[in-house]
Amino acid sequence: MAGRASARDGVADPWPQWPSSPGAETFDTVNPATGEVIATFPVQGERDVAAAVARAREAAAWWAGLSWRDRRLRLLAWKSHLTRYMGRLARLVHDETGKPLDDATLEVVITVLHIDWAAKHAHRVLRPRSVPSGLAMINQAATVGYVPLGVVGVIGPWNYPVFTPMGSIAYALAAGNAVVFKPSELTPATGQWLVRSFGEVLGEVFGDTAARDVLQLVTGDGSTGEALARIGVDKLAFTGSAATGRKVMAAAADTLTPVLAECGGKDAMLVDADADLDAAAEAAAWGALSNAGQTCVGVERVYVCEPAYQKFMEKLTERVAALRPGDDSGASYGPMTLPRQIDVVERHLADAVARGGRAAVGGLDSVRAPYVDPVVLVDVPEESAAIQEETFGPVVAVTPVRSLDEGVRLANASPYALGSALFTGKRRGAALRAARALRAGMTSVNSVIAFAAVPALPFGGSGESGFGRIHGADGLRAFARAKSITRQRMKPLIVTTSFQRTDRDMDRLVRLITVRHGRLYKR
Repeated sequence: MAGRASARDGVADPWPQWPSSPGAETFDTVNPATGEVIATFPVQGERDVAAAVARAREAAAWWAGLSWRDRRLRLLAWKSHLTRYMGRLARLVHDETGKPLDDATLEVVITVLHIDWAAKHAHRVLRPRSVPSGLAMINQAATVGYVPLGVVGVIGPWNYPVFTPMGSIAYALAAGNAVVFKPSELTPATGQWLVRSFGEVLGEVFGDTAARDVLQLVTGDGSTGEALARIGVDKLAFTGSAATGRKVMAAAADTLTPVLAECGGKDAMLVDADADLDAAAEAAAWGALSNAGQTCVGVERVYVCEPAYQKFMEKLTERVAALRPGDDSGASYGPMTLPRQIDVVERHLADAVARGGRAAVGGLDSVRAPYVDPVVLVDVPEESAAIQEETFGPVVAVTPVRSLDEGVRLANASPYALGSALFTGKRRGAALRAARALRAGMTSVNSVIAFAAVPALPFGGSGESGFGRIHGADGLRAFARAKSITRQRMKPLIVTTSFQRTDRDMDRLVRLITVRHGRLYKR
């Protein structure tokens, strides 16, 4: 199906790829910098997706039946495999997305850390635990545990084709589920590499013939994603735009399939008057421009307290002016992976200028497909598209504010609420108060995007950024369902749930509850 990809990726193919429907339409994955065709894949339809989910249901019973220790060993072996072959995987990511090889390698490294955490902590987070029964139910022993959902569908993005989908895949597998993975049509070869590597490890190292169906790949365009959303998996994890997220949710609604949605952001960075401006400028440049700005938690807005604004701008523009996109080893970042995103960048730049904004670095002539040179905007009104909408390109808007509180207010005015950053000096208390006041799901203080590399922290947002969490204990529980159990350990002191209940039983119950809960609390 994709011989050109498998011949170069260094991963053996222990089993043939499941065939698609006869006469299926195909599509090419290409290098966005060169236009070179990397591989050809089928657009798999409803029948193919249904077959994959049916196989996954059988495999899910086997996978969930393994002990916590056995699943842990298999996931850690997969992690070791990705680590040993990270150079080859990073090269494939570079070829499909255009991002620099070092950035692709960093993406794989962080993914390895998350697989390790999920594998090692799943038992502790999800195992049954005792909970208090309360005075009224003291005769009952109560426990709550978490059991696998069954089959999880994952629709992944193209901008971080390893790290982002694996935030769902690894945690879903660690929780005991089978997974059907639909990667972006821009990065299917990376998705295929991940799926095949899992099969290779479990097949060759552990002799697990059923492993082939625990993690499966389906490829195609939006129609394939829609088929996966409609088919009735036990949960769907989606990463993409808010507009596409709404379509996915509508499709999933037919079968009441729960959806975990990460739909992008318009992340703000705040710079206090006493911040280390060199560190803040460096962080803003990297947070805004790395991966050509194609990062859901990338910095798109910067609010700087007025006393520090001029010096910050000097330091930021000096750094940004030295950066350049390209496909060579010396390039700071790569091309725009999704060609039509260039139109969004152009529209935002034109709108900002039309509303009175200006470019301190770059401008409208920065757009030279498939690349966009760095752009720093100033004097951009808050109602402009460059402030209100996700640009998803190497563009950052910087605005002076009178205080940190005003910066928080403007940051929170966005319909998005995913990540954020805050740079401050010695005022630790004020910094933490501001960090907590930011509506974003995650905040890095004196760094950018650090939260994504801490596996124990949940990742996700609200508003136009979606809902639900991956990573950490919350991420494990997102792919499991709570199971509550009570066990009567002695006869009840007061009979309540019986037709043999007496007036005396009710009188004792009312008096007990009144004594325990009826008194007034004073400050």
